[in-house]
Amino acid sequence: MCPNFFKRGGDMKKRLIIKLSGESLSGDSGRSIDPYRVKDIALEIKEAHDLGSFEIGVIVGGGNIWRGKTASEMGMERSSADYMGMIATIMNALALQNALEALGVETRTMTSLNIPQVAEPYIRRKAISNLEKGMIVIFGGGTGNPYFSTDTTSALRAAEIGAKTILMAKNGIDGVYDKDPNKHDDAKRFTELTHSDILENGLEVMDSTAAALCKDNQIEIVVFDMNIKGNIKRAALGENIGTIIR
Repeated sequence: MCPNFFKRGGDMKKRLIIKLSGESLSGDSGRSIDPYRVKDIALEIKEAHDLGSFEIGVIVGGGNIWRGKTASEMGMERSSADYMGMIATIMNALALQNALEALGVETRTMTSLNIPQVAEPYIRRKAISNLEKGMIVIFGGGTGNPYFSTDTTSALRAAEIGAKTILMAKNGIDGVYDKDPNKHDDAKRFTELTHSDILENGLEVMDSTAAALCKDNQIEIVVFDMNIKGNIKRAALGENIGTIIR
């Protein structure tokens, strides 16, 4: 049996992580969090969840609210800036949770920072239990430690809960290219790469810590454009819509 499939009630369910950028929640509205954009994303995730074939965890960045560049310009100490970024991811997680619940999808936000008034603390076994019960689990607060990105959080949580696929839902980017497609008309999109390709060639898919974690734990990454309606479901189903990294 493939290790990223779990048997429950006679069904075979694939466990996966969806990684969203914080900027994807703001859309083109100029707001930090656009409720209409958040609802659209929730509908896309619900569409994949409703297939009944997947146990879904979600990690969302915080760049729509707080960015390291801002902290650097302020002369802020790195650890404090990173903790602010973790809090931003929790705000985004709560926004997405409420949008999913408004659509009738049972959802839990679990945070690596202890904020019991707003979310459950992240406990690995509890997260797995929630997934097995059919809930979507949103992981907020990053790893709970400074100096680590939400890309690294995605790889770490995937390894911890036994998910063997990370769907990297990009905001307007439909895969991995050999050079910036916005600057070079002859940029080539890869359909398949290895983890070694990412690490050795410095391809900007995720940071090197996250890429190494995925390589060591045999976690595949699917990079695709989330702005095309239905693409989250297509990526979950394994359709060739972007770049797959194994």
